[in-house]
Amino acid sequence: QVQLVESGGGLVQAGGSLRLSCAASGNIVSIYTLGWYRQAPGKQRELVARITSGGSTNYADSVKGRFTISRDNAKNTVYLQMNSLKPEDTTVYYCNARLSTVATGGYYGYWGQGTQVTVSS
Repeated sequence: QVQLVESGGGLVQAGGSLRLSCAASGNIVSIYTLGWYRQAPGKQRELVARITSGGSTNYADSVKGRFTISRDNAKNTVYLQMNSLKPEDTTVYYCNARLSTVATGGYYGYWGQGTQVTVSS
C-alpha cells in the first residue's frame, strides 16, 4: 500500500520560510512525477509545483521565484522550499505522486494527507 507522508508545515510570519517534505513508500517500482498542490476552503485544489523523474519542473505563476521544488530519488522524497511567504499562501498543502508499484504495474496518482501552512501578516 502506497503512503505519502508529509511534514514541515506550520505557522510563520509573512516574509518567512518553510520547507515541506513528502516521503513515498510501499513497494514502489518507479516514480514519474512528484508535486505539491494546495486547496483553500471552498476552492479547487490547484497545482503549486511539480517535478518529473528527469528533473523538469513547473510552477504556478503565483509562486514562481519564491518556491523551489526538488526531489531525492534515492529516498523517494520531494521537497518544497517556500520563501518570502505571503498570507495568501495560507492553506493546506498536499503531496502528489504518480508512480507504479509491484502490484499495479502501471502509473497511478496518490495523495498525501495534507499539511497546514499558515502565514501571519
